[in-house]
Amino acid sequence: MPTASKLAAAVAFALVAALAAHLFIPALPEGTQTRWFRETSGFVGLMCGWWVMGNRTGRGYGDAAGSGILTSGIILFWVLLIFAIVVMVRRSTKMLYDGPMEAVLAVFQLMMDYGRLLVEPATPVALVVGGILGGWIAEWAGRRWS
Repeated sequence: MPTASKLAAAVAFALVAALAAHLFIPALPEGTQTRWFRETSGFVGLMCGWWVMGNRTGRGYGDAAGSGILTSGIILFWVLLIFAIVVMVRRSTKMLYDGPMEAVLAVFQLMMDYGRLLVEPATPVALVVGGILGGWIAEWAGRRWS
């Protein structure tokens, strides 16, 4: 059921995810292809905002801030997973893996490798602050129009 809080959360977290992806790109190794990285991250943010944050409104601004941080964490997980799968598929087309199990395990290794690059403070700060603000925006929209 579409609601104002789901729409507001979807838009807010699409922006948060795209901004975090933009801030994460300089931390990636040289030569990493990032052609659709911002757009994919924004789409994941849109979906997570709608399904995760949009269903958690109406409990107050404190819970909305916590749910916003949770939503940002879920966005981070899915973006890292999608990005690792894309890199694994590119590597597997170059026959860099001995078998399918090695390729599947490489996805999780790639997720950890890219997750270690999050030490750059701009991306985690953008996810946490953006999550809190996105949660508050969704809560406000839910109270205002629902």
